[in-house]
Amino acid sequence: MLKEKLEEIIAAQRKELALGEKTVPREDLAVIKPMTSFAIAISGIRRCGKSTLLKQLLKREKEFYYLNLEDVRLDGFGLQDFTKANEIFKEHYGKNGIYFFDEIQTVPKWEKFVRWLIDKKEKVVLTGSNASLLSRELGTLLTGRHLSHELFPFSFKEFLKYHKFKPSKNSFAKYFENGGFPEYLEKKQNYVLQELLKDVIMRDVAIRFGIRNSRLLKKLAIYLISNVGKEFSYNSLKKMFSVASVQSIIDYISFFEDAYLIFTTPKFDYSFKKQQINPRKIYSIDNGLSATNSISFSKDKGRMLENQVFLHLRRKNKEIFYFKEKGECDFVFKEKEKIAGAIQVCYSLTEDNLKREVSGLLEALKKFNLKKGLILTYNQEDTLQKNNKEIAIKPAWKWMQAKNKPSKANNKQLPN
Repeated sequence: MLKEKLEEIIAAQRKELALGEKTVPREDLAVIKPMTSFAIAISGIRRCGKSTLLKQLLKREKEFYYLNLEDVRLDGFGLQDFTKANEIFKEHYGKNGIYFFDEIQTVPKWEKFVRWLIDKKEKVVLTGSNASLLSRELGTLLTGRHLSHELFPFSFKEFLKYHKFKPSKNSFAKYFENGGFPEYLEKKQNYVLQELLKDVIMRDVAIRFGIRNSRLLKKLAIYLISNVGKEFSYNSLKKMFSVASVQSIIDYISFFEDAYLIFTTPKFDYSFKKQQINPRKIYSIDNGLSATNSISFSKDKGRMLENQVFLHLRRKNKEIFYFKEKGECDFVFKEKEKIAGAIQVCYSLTEDNLKREVSGLLEALKKFNLKKGLILTYNQEDTLQKNNKEIAIKPAWKWMQAKNKPSKANNKQLPN
């Protein structure tokens, strides 16, 4: 690109940063600290607020360099143009700015320039929409020189701040149904989340990985986000969708996970090999996304609640499992390499289901030598004592309001 044209675009982008828009300070602001000799990589699904978070981060800085690489005006921007951009930054915007690159994965071999900056002990913050892409390319040239951070759509607390609601059963009902994508909450039009799903399928999966059968991808994606909390096996999906190879199904699900569309959780087992073989459970990135793209999802309040609980857990914990032996417990999660908690989710406890829900949780508590367990409901609250174990019954919305320490696990070096 001509340096003059690039200079105009950079100036225009900085002006656009100053335009007022309705934003909520993200909880993640507290744990993201740019530092010399490291690149901070923020990844997450499209339109979850990565660009807004980047803008909130740079507002803390007196000097910064900013470039949004998804800008259509930057069509044709290549690796060599980073050098020109850097010259413009230093000439016009101070000598000691922090580098902020939005959607950097759009530029091939971008990691070479970032490595050069890191070697010069510059502070760098990046965003990208694909976890696998960022980890693979950062791992190649920036081993031990990068920190990863995942961003999700609004948490319940952020949802409340956005709408200026107070925490209650009624405000949770709106979050429960609509989810946390900022643009959808603003426009309240289903097409926002329907187009988002199409973008993820086409741009983050089909085009990126050269998959021609986009119709199959869409069918599989809708099935997965409509069946949260259910067990699945790769073989069963292969037969259901008449796919020739099990490996194709494994790849497709992996691509959806890399794009943060879905998450899968394994059945707990001390054997990693058995974890890989056993059926997994599926969860969606957002209740609103699933509801607007599926007829069946919004009819099952129990699975909607389970998905909401999973997302809250996943923000804080990387390693989440379901437990299943004689009974079943929805979630057990690790902290410091050991199971630290067990949670059962039930939309409404009744005399008919109480024994089943409690027995599954008790079995997990005994297995992992835990003294306390938790049953999360839509709006019931109680305490039970059983077999020397304490079981708290809480509304999910109150549990989501509890104060949590910022997770360090979400801000760590990516694997090579």
